[in-house]
Amino acid sequence: MTTTPDVVDGAVDSTDATARTTRPAEALPSATLGGEKRRSVEQITLLLFIAVPFLALLAAVPLAWGWGVSWLDLGLLVGMYYLGCHGITIGFHRYFTHGAFKAKRPLRIALAIAGSMAVEGPLVRWVADHRKHHKFSDAEGDPHSPWRYGETVPALLKGLWWAHMGWMFDAEQTPQHKYAPDLVKDPDLRRVSRQFVFWTIVSLAIPPLVGGLVTWSWQGALTAFFWGSLVRVALLHHVTWSINSICHAVGKRPFKSRDRSGNVWWLAVLSCGESWHNLHHADPTCARHGVQRGQIDSSARLIRWFEKAGWAYDVRWPKADRLDAKRSADPGASRRQGSTTHAA
Repeated sequence: MTTTPDVVDGAVDSTDATARTTRPAEALPSATLGGEKRRSVEQITLLLFIAVPFLALLAAVPLAWGWGVSWLDLGLLVGMYYLGCHGITIGFHRYFTHGAFKAKRPLRIALAIAGSMAVEGPLVRWVADHRKHHKFSDAEGDPHSPWRYGETVPALLKGLWWAHMGWMFDAEQTPQHKYAPDLVKDPDLRRVSRQFVFWTIVSLAIPPLVGGLVTWSWQGALTAFFWGSLVRVALLHHVTWSINSICHAVGKRPFKSRDRSGNVWWLAVLSCGESWHNLHHADPTCARHGVQRGQIDSSARLIRWFEKAGWAYDVRWPKADRLDAKRSADPGASRRQGSTTHAA
């Protein structure tokens, strides 16, 4: 059974977690492609899986105008999109990073695989980076704060680019044994994390396989690959990265947090509830992010179903008294309040 290390304000308590390690961190096997010393292998792979789908996304509008898109292609795009999206939001984020609930072993492995099929990097790397983000949110040490370069318009534009995707190619890397020792020590999760390229290939291969078999044609396989694989991955990438960039630059802040995280309503459906980002940073281990009336959070709904099925338990659902204690006296003061919370 995997245990999640102590979490303080959403960041792993690496001191306690490291102390519980049964052997020195340097003796633990690596859980990412190429190991800790060969980040270039991972970066080149990631660049390939980012650039190609992005080019497809750029081509999607003119191709849709000229050729149209079939219901099969659209169904594969939507189905694969939400499989990967919930793998990230429920698995990589709420479960593996923050321990918002506990999961039985089959669900734990399924969430690790589903998140890997979003093509956003190896599980352990993703979790380590995000735990570090919470530890230093919008302060020095945050891997992807849009406020990294300052508050002027040119600085913010540069920072938004950095927070959106530039940070992933930084030479500095988050030490996985410090920020995710619990995942590194789990052989199942370590294996899935190291198989990132394999699960990426599976993710990209499913749509053309289904499209080809349903239409019994190479044309059906090709269009399914374009829409269900490339366009889907690119769209999911940019929605996920918008949580790092847009949701830390704008949005309402009904809850008190020590950073600039905000709620951006128009990203809620596409982000599976992640864009209710202010509550998440105010209460990182909460299993539901959209806690106010009308805030759609499909990830929380699925966690509830997992709980009813007995696959998930000890779910940290929001409590009224805890939410009341975290409410901001001035919910509209996102920029004004955020500018004074720059300490780690």
